[in-house]
Amino acid sequence: MGHDASLLTTKRAAHDGEAAPFSARRIAEEPVGRCALCGGQAFDPVASGYDYEMQTCGNRWHVRRCQHCTHEQLDPRPAAGALPVIYPADYYSYEMDRTVGRFAMWGKTRLDRLKLRAPLAALGRLPDGYLDVGCGDGRYLGILQSMGVPRSRLFGLELDGRAVQRARDAGFHAWQVRAEHASDLIAAESLDLISLFHVIEHVSDPVAVINSLKGLLRPGGVIVIETPNVDSLDAKLFRERFWGGYHFPRHWHLFSEHTLCRMLEDSGLVVRNCTYQTGHAFWLYSLHHALKYRDGARFPRLARWMHPLRSLPALIAATGFDFVRARLGQQTSAVMAIAHKPLS
Repeated sequence: MGHDASLLTTKRAAHDGEAAPFSARRIAEEPVGRCALCGGQAFDPVASGYDYEMQTCGNRWHVRRCQHCTHEQLDPRPAAGALPVIYPADYYSYEMDRTVGRFAMWGKTRLDRLKLRAPLAALGRLPDGYLDVGCGDGRYLGILQSMGVPRSRLFGLELDGRAVQRARDAGFHAWQVRAEHASDLIAAESLDLISLFHVIEHVSDPVAVINSLKGLLRPGGVIVIETPNVDSLDAKLFRERFWGGYHFPRHWHLFSEHTLCRMLEDSGLVVRNCTYQTGHAFWLYSLHHALKYRDGARFPRLARWMHPLRSLPALIAATGFDFVRARLGQQTSAVMAIAHKPLS
């Protein structure tokens, strides 16, 4: 997808009196105004920052917390026409196998298998139908296939056409559509398991997405959502500007365990449990951004060693740190909620 030149303005943009810390262009924004979870219109400021990670634009972005339900969201956010700019063709989630080293990918696959144990245990069996929203090239679909689920019962949604084609080449049913349109392709109440691993924070209306996906679940079916955790240690340490979980401007909604579970319950689902997962990339990006962009204390060489796609030792250390903390019951960088559709 090409960039829309009409959305781009001059380089080295200044916003709210502060210039971007790198050479970048402005993109169009749209106001939000209402809380996506409760409809509230009163907010408190939480954080502001730039696209430190990919430098796709020079806008300054703001996270605001709803005074009524405490949900946090980006406001304003990128206009719909700017999505090809902030999600370029080389966005790492579209081609994980190519952007992550072989050893790191081996470790990630093992962690992903561990992650799937909890939703499968909640279901009590292998699913007869499984949908992965934000499937990339079909990584989780492949894991379920290796466990014995037929490829004919494995489905994926993804916004990048190339990733969808790779999933199709692997024999899976995959479509380049938004989650809200899954019901146009998959029969109602035909699935046992739906996963959204680091997806719900990217959508414009998370409540609408959950309500739409709920219709695809059989009674007793399970939905699992993993997302950045605003109550984690790294979020608190880097709250005002540099937390990697903000992923400016691609994360439009930021959840705590409380707000995530409330959203699921308000949608008529029954929350089974919440667990904490490793969020190594959030730790490393937080350190990277602070070392490189903090005013008066820039250490670009050291920052490079904190980049999760460039430093395997740092990646291993951050993963181990969060893995141990999660096993001790502490709130880590990512929270995962498992819920089921009531039987009646």
